[in-house]
Amino acid sequence: MRTMTGRPLRVFAADDSAVMRGIMHKLFQAHDADGSAELPRMELCGVARDGIECLEEVKRLAPDVLVLDLEMPRLNGLEVLDRLRLQQPSLPVIMCSAHTEHGARSTLEALARGAADYVMKPGGQRDVNAALASLAQQLLPKIAALAKPAGCVTSARAVTTAHGRATPTQSNGPVELVVIGLSTGGPTALEQMLPKLPANFPAPILIVQHMPKLFTGALAERLNRSCALRVQEGYEGAVVRPGVIWIAPGDAHMEIAPQKAMLSGEPVGARVRLHRQAPLNHCMPAVDYLFFSAARMYGAGALALVMTGMGSDGLDGARAVYERGGTVLTQDEATSAVWGMPGRVAEAGIAAATLPVAAIADALQQRVNAGRAARPAAAQHAAAMTARREVVHGLY
Repeated sequence: MRTMTGRPLRVFAADDSAVMRGIMHKLFQAHDADGSAELPRMELCGVARDGIECLEEVKRLAPDVLVLDLEMPRLNGLEVLDRLRLQQPSLPVIMCSAHTEHGARSTLEALARGAADYVMKPGGQRDVNAALASLAQQLLPKIAALAKPAGCVTSARAVTTAHGRATPTQSNGPVELVVIGLSTGGPTALEQMLPKLPANFPAPILIVQHMPKLFTGALAERLNRSCALRVQEGYEGAVVRPGVIWIAPGDAHMEIAPQKAMLSGEPVGARVRLHRQAPLNHCMPAVDYLFFSAARMYGAGALALVMTGMGSDGLDGARAVYERGGTVLTQDEATSAVWGMPGRVAEAGIAAATLPVAAIADALQQRVNAGRAARPAAAQHAAAMTARREVVHGLY
């Protein structure tokens, strides 16, 4: 049963589709009637049909969360966002995106301009019950997470716990692999962090970001334009080596598997493995699958980083990295859109450090370079550039 007291969370929705506005009304009516729901009480305090009306009504009604369509008359969603960031920068905005390539690119741009998260519009919208079920699963938990202080624990407790325990025992060798897990707020965090890594960063990086297939491809392309390292969407058999960042595709789990084949006369240690087993932690791709495989294959040479996101995906995998002697880092609460995933790891006491997003790139470089055998910077840079050229020319 619900335990939240006081007024319900106030949600405002802007969409030029009368069908979508009707679905929104039904969604919150159904949620209000479900007295056993674990989520807090919510109400739809108003709707708008275009961007101008949205700005006027948001100013008048002062909602806790805005659900914003991308394509609207007079002002579109991106234009509304730009004005809101000046007028009401603390208002959480959840974009309502179409599952198209254009929708994916526009949604990523909205996240870069300050939107907190997004949901996918129900396909077709003719089956009202299916649309309601889809939105209830996607939207309501995100409203609950963004409209109140996020995270399962307080920052003071979590950080004290994380730093109050000894860090994992490290091997004498260097960190050989970095694996990263993110969800809500992840694309923005990656855009802040990854461009700070140099082209000669000496360890491969693999990332699981909770997103649909079209979105992960668009995210990889967007990050590749701003990063010194090559960024690509992962595919079966891709070689894991320095100079490349692999992002899990949105329709498969991504793991690291041994590779015994030879490439250009050089031994290759690992490759990307994709599979479509059942969702783990209700997620596909799941962070835990990637982290478990890193712990198995790299042991103390693995570094797992858990960044902003809802839920607890990554906790068990991070614990596996910790128990094998690897390093675990987390993003702090102050710079996380939602401190669910990193908060769970910090509370478990397995994080060697809890860091603001602006400090993560430097921390990765320091830890990856620590203990690494001396190697001329020019040689490292040449190796990274070789890997980048091979990706470009399709040799992976």
